[in-house]
Amino acid sequence: MGDVLAGFHAVWEFESDSVLIRYERGIRTPKLFQALGERRIPLSALEEVTLVPGRKGTLVMRLVPRAGADPLMEAADGQLKEGSDPYRLVLPAERETQAASCAEELAARLTESGPADRYLVAAPAAPLQFKAYDGKATFDGTSVRFRWSWTGASTAKWKAGDQSYSVADLSGVEWRSPEALEGFLRLRASGAPPVPEPDQDPAAVVFGLGYGPVHESLPFAAAVLAAVRARGPAPAVSRCRRDPADIAERIRHLGELHQSGLVTDEEFSSKKAELLAEL
Repeated sequence: MGDVLAGFHAVWEFESDSVLIRYERGIRTPKLFQALGERRIPLSALEEVTLVPGRKGTLVMRLVPRAGADPLMEAADGQLKEGSDPYRLVLPAERETQAASCAEELAARLTESGPADRYLVAAPAAPLQFKAYDGKATFDGTSVRFRWSWTGASTAKWKAGDQSYSVADLSGVEWRSPEALEGFLRLRASGAPPVPEPDQDPAAVVFGLGYGPVHESLPFAAAVLAAVRARGPAPAVSRCRRDPADIAERIRHLGELHQSGLVTDEEFSSKKAELLAEL
């Protein structure tokens, strides 16, 4: 096609087999767009294009991705606000003729529909990290690590210690937007028992005011989800061995909990033995 449409927060380039979206980095551009930077959307990942009047003399063009084609949208699960939709382009109404021509030509090239059997849009690249209310989450492309904070993490998480999960042991990721109440990111393990509330679950980090913002936690969730999908069915869960320095820190904090009366003598002895066994 070769056409280019410049909107208020992005530029779309219509190519023969894809749409290249370059997001601006201006102060008014949604932070999620700035974090994504650039995305190439194969036409095989799309099933529809729409063009409708917007607010105050604008037009809105939107690409409709196929279910299961984009890990970012699968992780978001309909929770993104309209203004943060990466498939939505707002442009001045005077570009209606050009926009309509692009939409018509693009629609003629879309031949796929229905759920995709694999991800067709690339996930954000690792390494990724973000700070949650109760800890720090990092992902290096093969494993997810949760390191609990001294002030935010629950006693249950401190007892469990810092966590490391291989994507080979995971079956999915659950993301609840920090813009809603009780947002969190939780890792799902195949065949795992019922899970407790996120603040008590060592496989989850919880968000809060200023923690786990969408532009950091959602790309993180999408990257993990894509890595899990690429690995295929998850085997039985097995935990990675921990660093000796982490074990020493866990034991030290466990001792503080014991001295303060939050951990019983039996719990202290049992958990200390478990930690030492992981060296």
